Amino acid sequence: MGSILELQNVSSGYGEVQVLWDISMKMEEGKLTTLIGSNGAGKTTTLRTIMHLIHPWSGKILFRGHDITNKSAHLKVALGLVLVPEGRQLFTNMSIMENLEMGAFSDKARKKMEGNIEKVFELFPRLKERRNQKAGTLSGGEQQMLAIGRGMMAEPDVLMFDEPSLGLAPILVQELFGIVDRLKEQKLTMLLVEQNVHLALTVSDYVYVLTSGRMEIEGPAAEVQKMDKVKKAYLGI
Repeated sequence: MGSILELQNVSSGYGEVQVLWDISMKMEEGKLTTLIGSNGAGKTTTLRTIMHLIHPWSGKILFRGHDITNKSAHLKVALGLVLVPEGRQLFTNMSIMENLEMGAFSDKARKKMEGNIEKVFELFPRLKERRNQKAGTLSGGEQQMLAIGRGMMAEPDVLMFDEPSLGLAPILVQELFGIVDRLKEQKLTMLLVEQNVHLALTVSDYVYVLTSGRMEIEGPAAEVQKMDKVKKAYLGI
């Protein structure tokens, strides 16, 4: 399998403040790629730039070999690029079912909505039990499940996660990574930005390390986690 999503020398930032400098990445189809780095390294900015929530200053973003650099976020979702954002950003006054239905807004996703709801409920039985409950009344872990489920409703070819374990209790973090592992078994292409580097490296196929907006290290996860620099900076070894 070749790369499904590729960044070529992408730079971006906010206002006049540059955050990313000429970063390049490739995500292979059916693989889990992880982007790690310290706070402020530019990880969320990378995801936001991919989705065109931030306009890239230079460089190219390719999806299945086609230049999608300047396509809008909703067009990218329709193509199959889906972001589960940090902080979940659910419709808190709407029910679980209504939130899931909101995820299936593209023509492609609407046609498969009923089947995808069943897939989400199979993955997250707790959501099925509470399907009519308002999202704002769910626990943090359940809200994260719903955010992932809503992302899956969009029929993603690439599902991107921004800090999915943030604020979750350790037992829920383990459960979350179990879900990520199951999605990996289903050969869903994923890009993960995650603060729990140890767990992220354990489930990943390929890793990029971002330092102060520049790509410093890349390689297979098994190799990267053995690097002294990575062990010292991110694994406390």
